[in-house]
Amino acid sequence: MARLISDRIMRRVLSGAALGALIFGTFAWLVGRDSIASWIWAAGTIPVVVALAVSIVRDLLAGRLGVDAVAFVSMTAALLLGENLAGAVVAVMYAGGNLLEDFAVARAERDLRLLVDRVPRVAHRSDGTSVADIPLEDVAVGDVILVRAGEVIPVDGAIVQAQAVLDESALTGEPIPITRTKGEIARSGALNAGDTFAMRATTRAGESTYAGIVRLVTAAQTAKAPFIRLADRYALLLLPVTLLLAGAAWIFSGDPIRGLAVLVASTPCPLILAAPVAFIAGVSRAARLGILIKGGGPLEALARAHTVLLDKTGTLTVGGARLVAIETAPGENAENVLRLAASLEQASHHVVAAAVVAAARSRGLALEPPEHAREFMGSGLEGSVGGKRIKVGSYQLVCGPGHPPAWATRALRRASWRSALSIFVSIDGRLIGAILLADELRRETPRAVQTLRSAGVSRIVMVTGDRADAAETIGAALDLDAVLAERVPSDKVEAVAVEQRLHPTVMVGDGINDAPALAAADVGIAMGAAGASASSEAADVVILVDRLDRVTDAVVIARRTRSIALQSIAVGMALSGVAMIAAAFGWLKPVAGALTQEAIDVAVILNALRALGPPWKVKRAVITPDVALALHQEHQDLGPALDRLREIADALDDATSENAVALIVEADSIVSHDIVAHERQDESGVYPRLAEALQDKHGLAAMSRAHREILHLSRLLGRIGKGLKAEETDRYLIRDAQRVIESIESLVRLHNAQEEDIYEQAATG
Repeated sequence: MARLISDRIMRRVLSGAALGALIFGTFAWLVGRDSIASWIWAAGTIPVVVALAVSIVRDLLAGRLGVDAVAFVSMTAALLLGENLAGAVVAVMYAGGNLLEDFAVARAERDLRLLVDRVPRVAHRSDGTSVADIPLEDVAVGDVILVRAGEVIPVDGAIVQAQAVLDESALTGEPIPITRTKGEIARSGALNAGDTFAMRATTRAGESTYAGIVRLVTAAQTAKAPFIRLADRYALLLLPVTLLLAGAAWIFSGDPIRGLAVLVASTPCPLILAAPVAFIAGVSRAARLGILIKGGGPLEALARAHTVLLDKTGTLTVGGARLVAIETAPGENAENVLRLAASLEQASHHVVAAAVVAAARSRGLALEPPEHAREFMGSGLEGSVGGKRIKVGSYQLVCGPGHPPAWATRALRRASWRSALSIFVSIDGRLIGAILLADELRRETPRAVQTLRSAGVSRIVMVTGDRADAAETIGAALDLDAVLAERVPSDKVEAVAVEQRLHPTVMVGDGINDAPALAAADVGIAMGAAGASASSEAADVVILVDRLDRVTDAVVIARRTRSIALQSIAVGMALSGVAMIAAAFGWLKPVAGALTQEAIDVAVILNALRALGPPWKVKRAVITPDVALALHQEHQDLGPALDRLREIADALDDATSENAVALIVEADSIVSHDIVAHERQDESGVYPRLAEALQDKHGLAAMSRAHREILHLSRLLGRIGKGLKAEETDRYLIRDAQRVIESIESLVRLHNAQEEDIYEQAATG
C-alpha cells in the first residue's frame, strides 16, 4: 500500500513537471526564444523518460515486459531526433494518462472504500452506572454497548431493550430502515436510525459481520481478473507491431519523423486501462446493491456463466418453518387453536416452537404464560394454559395410537402433500386442531428464476439434501431444468464437477454444508452470509441482503462489465490502428499523433466507467420502494381473510345445514368487505400509477381481467348466500358455495403474487 501511494505521488510530480515544461516552453517559443523553448521541453521530458526506464527495468526483473516501452521508445526517439516538442507532448500525455487512470480507479473504488471507512474506532461500554469509551478491539463478548442515534453499530450484539430502528443499507443495499426488537441481533455496520439503544455484544470486533465484509472488500480490491492478465499479454503484441510499422514508414519515406509519428500515435492504453477500470467499476456497482464480489476474477467468470446450481433450503426457500395452514375440528376456531399452542410453546426452545410463537404474534394474538410445562424430546409438550390442560405435538403424543377422526386424516394428508410438519393441539384431552408448518418459497424466487434465464443463463438446476418428493414439487413449480435430491455435501461437489465439465458453472447456497460445492464451482455465491460464515469464506460472491434476485443482478452486472471492457478494447485499439496508419502515410505529425493518443485514452476510460452505473434506458416514472412496501403490506393484511376463507371451505365438508348457512354468509361478508374493496382500490387507484411506471402500459390488462373474475365470483357467492335459509340448503348448494369460495381464495393468492412481481419491477424502474 505504501508503495502504491508513493507511485501515485511520483506520477503527480512527473505530470506536473511535464505539463509545466510544455507550458513554459511554449511561452518561450511564442516570444521567439526557440532554443530555450527546446531545452525546456527536453527538461520536462527527460524525468519522465528516466522514471519510465526505471519502471521497465523493475518489470523486467520481475519477469514482465511492460507495454509502456512504446512510450519510452517514442519519447527517446523524439529527443534524439530533436523533436523536443513532440517528446514533451508525449511526456504530458503519458504522465497525464497515469493520473487519469488513478482518478478512474479511485472513482470506481469509492463505494468499496466507503464501506471500509465506516468502521467505528470506539465503542460506548456501560457497566450499569457509567459509560466509558473504549477502543473497538477491547470489546468483549457479553459487554453492554450503547449505540447512540446516528452511530454505526461497532460489533454484533443482541438488543436488550424494547426495539431499535436500524438502517442496514450498508450491509444489504436495502434503503428502508428496519425495526429490530428485544432479543434480535443488531449487526455491526448498520446505522442507528432511531433513538439510543443498548445491546449485549455477541462477538468480538474481528469476528463481527462488518469485519468479515471489510475482509471481503479488501480481497475485491486486490484481486486481478484472468481477463485483465490476458489483456496484458495481448498488449505486448503492440510493441513489435508498432516498431515494425514505424520502421517501415521511416524506410519507405526516408523521413525518420514519420516513424516517430507512428510511435507517438500508438497507444496500449485501451488494453491496459479498459479492463481494470471496467472490472473495478463493476465490482463497485455490485457493492452498492449488497453484492460483494471478490475481485475481477469471479466477476469475469460470472459473466460467462452457463449453468446455475441452486440449493433449496435457505436459497430457493425461506429456510425455516412457516405457518402454512391451520386445520380445525368441527366447531373450533383457528385463532384459538394457534393461541393455545403458541402460549404453551413459549416454554420450549425448539425451532418449531419458535415458529409457532412467531406466527401467533404476527397475527396479534395475546398469549398467556404456560404453567407446569413438560417437554417430550422430539414429540411435543404438555402443560397448563389458563387453567386448562394443553397438549401440543405429534398425533401419537396428543391422541395416542387410535384411528384419527376424518378431519385429522385430512390434515395429515394435506401435510403430506405439502411436505409439511403437522402439530396437533388438544385441550383437556379433546383434539381441537392441527397446525401445519413448512418451508416455503421465497416471495421473489419465481421472478428470480425467470430473470436468470433472461440474463442469459441457459441451465438452472436445484441440488438439495431434501427428500425427492418435496424437491420435485418445488422444481416443477419453478420449471427448473433438473432436480437433484437427497444429496449430501460430497454429492453436491460431484454435481458441480459434472456440470463444470460441460459449461462454466455457478453454485448458489447459504449453509455450511454448501461450502465445499461453493468452493468447487467456477463461481460460488453465498446467500445472506453477511461475510461471517464458512459459506461466505468459501464463496467468490457474497449476497449480503437475503434476496435471491440479487444473484440475477450479479450476473447482469458481470455480463455488462465484461461487454464494456471488450467494447473499450476493440474500439480503442481500432482507433489507435487508424492513427498509426495515418501517421505512417504522413497525414499525422508527431504532436498531433500524441494528442490523438490522449483523446483515445480519455474516451476508453470514460467508456469503461459506464460499468459504474445501470444500463441506459428510457426514463420513466417509478413508484418508490416505500410505496411498493405499502402495497405489499396490503396483501399481507389480506392474509387472515384468505386463511379464514380456506377454513370455511374445509368446514363446509361436514357442516349441518344451519352451520353451512352461517359459514356461507360469513364468507360472503369477508369477500365483500375485504377482498372486493381491495381489488376495486387496486383497479382505480394503484393500477393507473403502475401503468406510468411500466414499459408496456397495456401490461396490466391481464391483471385487470383477474379483478373482473374475482368480482364475478364474489357476485356468484353473494347470490348463493342472499336470503339463504337452512331448510333450502342441500349438499349440492353447499358444494357449489364451497367451489366458489375455494376459487376466490386461490385466485386472489395467485393474483397477489403476480402483483408483487409487478410492484418490484415498477419500484426498480
